[in-house]
Amino acid sequence: MRVQHQPELLHQEEKVKMIGSAELLLVFLAIITVGANLRAPLTSVGPLVSDIRASLGISSFAAGFLTTLPLLAFAAVSPFAAKLSRKYGMQTVLFAASVLITTGVFLRMVSDVGTLFAGTLLIGLGIAFGNVLIPGMIKSGFPGHVGLMTGIYAVSMNVCAAIASGLSVPVAGKLGWNGSLGYWGFVSIVALLVLLPQVKLPKSDPGGQAAKSGVNMWKSKLAWCITVFMGLQSLIFYTTVAWLPEIMTGRGITISAAGWMLSIMQFALIPFTFIIPIIAGRMKSQIPLVLLTGALFITGTLGILYGSSSLMLIWVILIGIGGGTAFSLAMMFFSLRTRSPKEAAELSGMAQSFGYLLAAAGPALFGILHDATNSWTMPLLLLLLVSVVILLAGLVSGRNVQIR
Repeated sequence: MRVQHQPELLHQEEKVKMIGSAELLLVFLAIITVGANLRAPLTSVGPLVSDIRASLGISSFAAGFLTTLPLLAFAAVSPFAAKLSRKYGMQTVLFAASVLITTGVFLRMVSDVGTLFAGTLLIGLGIAFGNVLIPGMIKSGFPGHVGLMTGIYAVSMNVCAAIASGLSVPVAGKLGWNGSLGYWGFVSIVALLVLLPQVKLPKSDPGGQAAKSGVNMWKSKLAWCITVFMGLQSLIFYTTVAWLPEIMTGRGITISAAGWMLSIMQFALIPFTFIIPIIAGRMKSQIPLVLLTGALFITGTLGILYGSSSLMLIWVILIGIGGGTAFSLAMMFFSLRTRSPKEAAELSGMAQSFGYLLAAAGPALFGILHDATNSWTMPLLLLLLVSVVILLAGLVSGRNVQIR
């Protein structure tokens, strides 16, 4: 009798494996499509700041706030993302987040100050959930390949971000700045289509709800250093996304070329966002990678500030590589410096809430310093100081120890 039922049992096992493989494929596609949606709606704004200011008559501070507002949303929402995911399911929350992003993108197509900022706020709220939940989705779906999948996720996010920066001005030439911002809504629609079949899948537990943690992240020096590292590398990225085109035009570069300069900066970081997580996962201490990150940021910023204009592309590429290395290290620290998925989720929530609150000050403060001095020197000196602090925080974060 056992021999007769064995083929049926094997057939059932094969069906289970096929179902599991199909769900894993959907998770993989969700990581890629949602990841592609987490920066393009923001990086498409920087090259169009001059057009937006001229069209709507807003100040440099208000223009900088277009980048600051999503970061404030990141800080406000990040601590609640894992809790909502446990209650409603990760895919359901990510689907709702994609709806927010899509709505916000199309709201910004209306040539009005109110809808521009309202749409930007919705985009920030949606992206905040993706920022927190995608690392959890990677850890739960691909626990044996965290470094590789983190690299794939980062590449999908940054490729779309770079394309958005480069094409914003050419598209705006045909559709206007508002049409150019709305053009990227197709990315979020693709994410919605991928997530829709997954909404009814079993609920995920990205935070490792079953695991108990006696660690208070807010009292840990290591956790705070990781948070500062995460926040300040985000500050540099979002500040350069908001203001690099204007800095370049101030150095005599055309607005179209300045947009592509920002695009090249983001393309430069793409290979490193794939390679660095794999390398970092194989190293006991990540301090050598931290030293590399600090050197890239400091050299690139000094080059833009005091270097030759003919070498401007090199300085921009160095900052791009530094940003890719820093972002990858920040994502890996969540797993490498903790002992369980629960602790990793707690550290991610802390770093992405307070860290993005820290980052939110960057674009607006950059604009204030420029308006006050009518020069880019003081704002760039601020970024130089931030680069030094990133290096110091990274030297603590990169040690081969775990939060206890």
